[in-house]
Amino acid sequence: MNIKRIATMGIIFFIASYLAEAQNETAVSDTSYWQNGLKGTLTFTQINLTNWVAGGNNSVALTGYLRLFANYNRNKISWESALDLGYGFIDQTGIGLRKTDDKFSLNSKLGYKISGERWLWSTLIDFKTQFAKGFAFPNDSVPISKFASPAYITISTGIEFKLTKNFYLMLSPLTTKFTIVTDQILADSGAFGVEPAELDPNGLKLKDGQNMRSELGTFLKGYFKKDFAENVNLESKLELFTSYRDNFGNIDVNWENILILKVNNWLSTNLIMQLIYDDDIDLPIFNENDVQIGAGPRLQFRQIFGVGLNITL
Repeated sequence: MNIKRIATMGIIFFIASYLAEAQNETAVSDTSYWQNGLKGTLTFTQINLTNWVAGGNNSVALTGYLRLFANYNRNKISWESALDLGYGFIDQTGIGLRKTDDKFSLNSKLGYKISGERWLWSTLIDFKTQFAKGFAFPNDSVPISKFASPAYITISTGIEFKLTKNFYLMLSPLTTKFTIVTDQILADSGAFGVEPAELDPNGLKLKDGQNMRSELGTFLKGYFKKDFAENVNLESKLELFTSYRDNFGNIDVNWENILILKVNNWLSTNLIMQLIYDDDIDLPIFNENDVQIGAGPRLQFRQIFGVGLNITL
């Protein structure tokens, strides 16, 4: 699927979300300056087969998600911070332990109201990485990613339109995106777009690969949250970035959607879908025999579905 088409779909989705939210906008009177809390889910799945003629493997899977947030709003100042953590694994007979989810995201946004309650000048700092090593299976001996390899730091400032606390769009024509690769082996290979090591004709390293890459560009961030029914909630986050220096017009996409269908206060059915595309990330390409035949940027897709235990404080 064309990446620009996906980015356009994301923008159209948020325009439609704005029109829906604007019709139902209500003024909320809040006398407190701080709002903070914790939300989490824990999903467990087990498959146990004995003499099962249809075939299959025994497996145990566990996925956890935790979100901590703190928001401040007083007079012309607003400050919103959130920490999102996610990790999951599956242990399957004959295959072993593999992770299925790995997320560490910390962001903080400071806004100053320049026109009423809706228009702000905002500055955002966002940090993303992962907890554990990642592998391009079936190769489970050479990691293709680690903690802080990569890590992404985005610093942006620009205009924010905030219709309600559940809908906002931020456009920043002045954004710096840092890609960090702390593992020197990955950095030497030029992973995630950093400058690779300099080698002599015999393959000996003359100079280490760089551990950081910076880009200046335009950044669009959208957030939408909606209760479509009493027990049906959708949360959508869209991030689009294009670099001024390298291939301007090529769009990095990060679009995450979380659909929660509550059974009761403790149980819910959760569906998480995330699309990521980064022109600087080369992923291995395998043929039908699981032999690597090349590498290149590709659309990354993540889906998690399950019934889980809810935690809300």
